[in-house]
Amino acid sequence: MSQPTNSGIITDKNGERVIPESKRADGSTRKAIKVRPGYRPPEDVEVYKNRTAEGFRQRGKGPVPGAEGLKDDKTEQQSSAAANKNAKRREARKKAKAPGETEGEDQKSTAAVATPAPKAEDVDPEAEKEKKARNLKKKLRQAKELKDKKDGGESLLPEQIAKVIKINELIRELDALGFDSEGEPKAAKATSETKEDST
Repeated sequence: MSQPTNSGIITDKNGERVIPESKRADGSTRKAIKVRPGYRPPEDVEVYKNRTAEGFRQRGKGPVPGAEGLKDDKTEQQSSAAANKNAKRREARKKAKAPGETEGEDQKSTAAVATPAPKAEDVDPEAEKEKKARNLKKKLRQAKELKDKKDGGESLLPEQIAKVIKINELIRELDALGFDSEGEPKAAKATSETKEDST
């Protein structure tokens, strides 16, 4: 005799499939039932499992579908990656440590030392002025090039026309910063003109 299936069908010595006789709760006996050849009851039919649909049903209940078997490997890799990262940080701290510091102080400070931001007084106003003048000079040059294109008969985009309109405004801003319409400092230009006049 073979092992019974989910529905209780066994194969006897003759090779026939039967549901064996059994006892009811009231003590009476149920007769053995022959199973027609080729018949498979619903309990014995293997259910097709669509992995995609199963993964969709399981979404939100765990990590990435199908990755259950990889959990152990990942945790080992992550811990070793974290250990490597921490080791690199310790090395970097040792290299960056000032010669006067002790080993105990190095271990206490885990946060990276941030460089202080430059204060408003530290920023050179002349450098800022020159930077702004360079920016304005560039815009003025581009606007003049666009104006030349417009005068040559080319059609411009609305943004380009807006740049051409701002030429006088850019010249005024440069003048307020102490630069001429070419972006040269007025004081330097005046001294060079006086040198040319004296020769």
